[in-house]
Amino acid sequence: MTDPIFTYELLKDFSFSIFKKIGCTDEEAELATEVLLKADLRGIDSHGIARLSGYVRLWDKKRVNSQPAIRITHESPSTAVVDGDSGLGLVVAPRAMEIAIKKAQVAGTGWVAVKNSNHFGIAGYHAMMALPHDMIGIAMTNASPLVAPTFSIERLLGTNPIAVAIPALTQPPFVADFATTTAANGKLEILQRKNQKAPIGWVQTKTGLPSTDPNEAKSGGALIPLGSDREHGSHKGFCLGSWVDIFSAVLSGANYGPWVPPFVAFLDPPSDPVGEGIGHFFGAMRIDAFRPADEFKKHMDNWITRFRSAKTIDGEERVIIPGDPERELNELRLKDGIPLNPKVVEDLKALGGRFSVAF
Repeated sequence: MTDPIFTYELLKDFSFSIFKKIGCTDEEAELATEVLLKADLRGIDSHGIARLSGYVRLWDKKRVNSQPAIRITHESPSTAVVDGDSGLGLVVAPRAMEIAIKKAQVAGTGWVAVKNSNHFGIAGYHAMMALPHDMIGIAMTNASPLVAPTFSIERLLGTNPIAVAIPALTQPPFVADFATTTAANGKLEILQRKNQKAPIGWVQTKTGLPSTDPNEAKSGGALIPLGSDREHGSHKGFCLGSWVDIFSAVLSGANYGPWVPPFVAFLDPPSDPVGEGIGHFFGAMRIDAFRPADEFKKHMDNWITRFRSAKTIDGEERVIIPGDPERELNELRLKDGIPLNPKVVEDLKALGGRFSVAF
């Protein structure tokens, strides 16, 4: 049985209505909807409309402020710290990236650390905001502690994604957007809905043994850093996740490591916080601060073209440039619709019933 298909416009109208129902302004409800559904369009279903009810539950617990007063608390010509006032990360993050872009327009580069925010959707959306300005965009965030460092059974880090977006001239942009774990937690949630097993190397038991149970984290187990084990480079994944945590939170004044508030509303945040909310970090780099933009983008075209033409292993079709699959799926789903797991559909119908919004 195939998953039911829904048009982008239907999901957009529904999400906008729900964000309005929890108190968002028209402008911020529209922005939150755009960021949220960009995940579904790009095939990152774990971070799209499937998470809408999760944001509402955080609002129910008064952990999300639907009308935040987002403000700069500290800045220099090229840097800033932003207080998100417990707002939806879907709103706080684009506002912070706008600040990074404006600073880059003046200073060449702009760097913004954010505290007191919440889950911000896909990192790629925020990094790609720099592309129309002939800038390279960088976005990262820390997240709920579900990941055990290499050699540990203690959950101290989040999946802590990183995204980089780089423009080209005639070729599509290079967009890398990835978790610093072997698999994002949302991928495990998809397996849970489908009652499928996880590949070895995604999760471990509470005693540190390999597991294929996607529910392992619910019983004391942990996700594993990118690389899966020491022999395959999990220490490098641990380093990447740590870098994101430090840039996003230690630098901004947000909670870090095991003190990051959980996304799920049924778990309370730690009683001994070391900062405020969740943290993000954004960068915007004006290309012409390094070399003429068209010259750089011409060479990016050359880079992309050369890698696309790389000789492939027998049976493989082509080398995939980061951003290609997501861009192609974005075009397809805008035209043909977005598939949703039946359990997600049930969840959205219940959400609509609560707020008297038809799904």
